[in-house]
Amino acid sequence: MTTRHTRRPRVRAAGAVLAGTLALLLAATGCSSKAEGDGKGDAADGVRTGPGVDDDTIKLGALTDLTGPYATLGKSIVQAQQMWADETNAEGGICDRKVEIVVKDHGYDVQKAVTAYADIAPDVVALPQVIGSPVVAALLDDIQRDKMLTFPQAWAASLLGKDAVQVLGTTYDVDMIAAVDFLTRTKGLKKGDTIGHVYFEGDYGANALEGSTWAAERAGMKVAGQKIQATDTDLSAQVSALRKQGVKAVLISAGPAQTASLVGVAASRGLKVPVVSSAPGFAPQLMETPAAPALAALLSVVSAAPAVSSDLPGVEKMVASYKKKYPDSPVDSGVLSGYNAAKLIGEDLAKACEAGGLTREDVVKAHRSQSNADTGLGTPQDFSDVNRPASVETYVLKPDAKAVGGVVNAEDAHTAPGVEDYLSSR
Repeated sequence: MTTRHTRRPRVRAAGAVLAGTLALLLAATGCSSKAEGDGKGDAADGVRTGPGVDDDTIKLGALTDLTGPYATLGKSIVQAQQMWADETNAEGGICDRKVEIVVKDHGYDVQKAVTAYADIAPDVVALPQVIGSPVVAALLDDIQRDKMLTFPQAWAASLLGKDAVQVLGTTYDVDMIAAVDFLTRTKGLKKGDTIGHVYFEGDYGANALEGSTWAAERAGMKVAGQKIQATDTDLSAQVSALRKQGVKAVLISAGPAQTASLVGVAASRGLKVPVVSSAPGFAPQLMETPAAPALAALLSVVSAAPAVSSDLPGVEKMVASYKKKYPDSPVDSGVLSGYNAAKLIGEDLAKACEAGGLTREDVVKAHRSQSNADTGLGTPQDFSDVNRPASVETYVLKPDAKAVGGVVNAEDAHTAPGVEDYLSSR
């Protein structure tokens, strides 16, 4: 789906100046833009406006991690969304307005994120990026109150059911159902086997465990869970415990450091079983570590998005543009995730403009009216039902040190058997 850049007749005061190109305002600078007015009104072109929108500019917000454990991901998403904004503005903007993104770094600190949200909320119409399940959980009430369309970089099913909050793609539980299906179809797991599942404490890990447990029970298998903290980077104890339990495969829903430790330790201790990671558990930088050979041999990744090495035309075009704009930055899943989210919010804004309004309520309404949103960067998405994931189709990726982004598509997007039964039973 190509974002429509809708132009409307405008009446401008002589000498009016268009808003500048994308401004990255980091929290560390202590700078923040202040809203010109919080009330709703009509712009000179007759479009309804509210916070974050004036005659010349549409302001979006991003609460990201540029200095904490997901700094690499945050940088990729920020740069990808800046690239989208620059491209959009070069083509005339949206609703005859330039797009500006106000970026705040919370360093994966919930309290900093709460403060950052309070700082930018009066000034922006929507949030195309909020990194971190704990951060999103802390902001949910404020986001709902403000009717601020928000795209979390988090995929817990607990975020469903909120009109203003949109989980893009699948949720963690759906991906883990696909992971168990992948193991039974391709790795020989069968009834009576035990699958290990190492998972972060919190919504991310808990939701992933729900999916793996449901799928394993359906297949006549059981799950041996190992809960860990985000600070746990040596998983030797967990590997030993899983080995004693005779697991035939291991699932991991954690971060890249934990995935590398799990796979590396398991391989060195003779637990050479298939390992399947949730998408946040892999980063291309892992293929430059001592664990790379074990990762290539044992690891698969379940993901709502294709590999950035995919031959999808939209992905290839995005990768080429990103390499040209940021030649010194790696192309990873964050680039695809960030660019996709930006394109989707751009489509929402264009659709809201066509309906005559750019208030927050208008943008949410436009978003929820879309049942087949397709950016060309993965699977089409249905945003019309707040209680369901936008997609139930999962890719299976395989690490490859020579590929862009460190992974290749092993299986195209598909809906795993049982997913619809699972969703209807919740």
